[in-house]
Amino acid sequence: MSRYTYKDYLLALGLLLCLGSAMAESTLLNVSYDVSRELYKDINPAFVAQWKAKSGETLTINQSHGGSSKQAGAVIGGLEADVITMNQSPDIDILVERGGLVAPDWRKRLPHDASPYTTTSVFLVRKGNPKAIKDWSDLTRPGLAVIVPNPKTSGNGRYTYLAAWGYALQKVGAGGTTAEAAAKDFVSKLFANVPVLDGGGRGATTTFTQRGIGDVLVTFENEAVLIGKEVGEDKFDIVYPSLSIDAAAPVAVVDKVVDKRGTRKQAQAYLEFLFSPEGQEIIARHYFRPRDAAVLKKHASRFPAIKTFSVESALGGWKAVQQTHFADGGIYDQIIVKK
Repeated sequence: MSRYTYKDYLLALGLLLCLGSAMAESTLLNVSYDVSRELYKDINPAFVAQWKAKSGETLTINQSHGGSSKQAGAVIGGLEADVITMNQSPDIDILVERGGLVAPDWRKRLPHDASPYTTTSVFLVRKGNPKAIKDWSDLTRPGLAVIVPNPKTSGNGRYTYLAAWGYALQKVGAGGTTAEAAAKDFVSKLFANVPVLDGGGRGATTTFTQRGIGDVLVTFENEAVLIGKEVGEDKFDIVYPSLSIDAAAPVAVVDKVVDKRGTRKQAQAYLEFLFSPEGQEIIARHYFRPRDAAVLKKHASRFPAIKTFSVESALGGWKAVQQTHFADGGIYDQIIVKK
């Protein structure tokens, strides 16, 4: 006769059910830059629903947002991101170089060098554009206050710096000096007009819109549109400069973390969702420029034509840019010291 009672069987069955439930639940942490917050608030539930229908698993996706380079540093410091979704490739490459957190071939694992969308740097000005700001050259005028996040900690700020540098290389007369010297002088004048350097794009937005500091905020296109919709389109105008930078937003699985946590398949599927028609549609609705040609055409009215250049095409690539401009003692540090 069995020594186990009916009650024992019920307890065992309950334990098995609990274990089965636990096995059918997973979590992912997406560590991202700060102005992507609203995008992933819509991406996450859409993917969770799709994953549930496909796998039967209940998935919870947590978000962490901040200045892009700060976020990369946090992951290096131990923040266990399953995926990292940044606005510049150096903030993923550094995870390859320091501790092998991400595989060296991360760009080849997804389409478009693992960048599901792009954006560009534009100007947000007070309603009516009282300072008549039209192009990058206007940002160097004496007495103008320009709000830009810190290029040392923010991808948004770094793209602003590089957009201004690229503009100067192509547009500013050197007056007998080299193009590089003219660009350095131009960018020095622009940053001399920056009264405060916030840690990230969202902090710079707060400084401009809520604290009322500055005549112009340089930020990503999607952030500028979002501000108008949230704060009031009667308070600000968006100005598209004659030339700006193409800011691709790369994504990667953090291999060391997903292998430790057993979440590789979920993390990979999550990033693949960004490239799917459904993911691209959500991206376009948030005023990021989607990669899918059909989705981009459908939402063409959201994205005014603007001439752009990339870091790779005009500035020698990210590795050269990092060493020349943003390494300790580089050109950016030289500019700020003289400010």
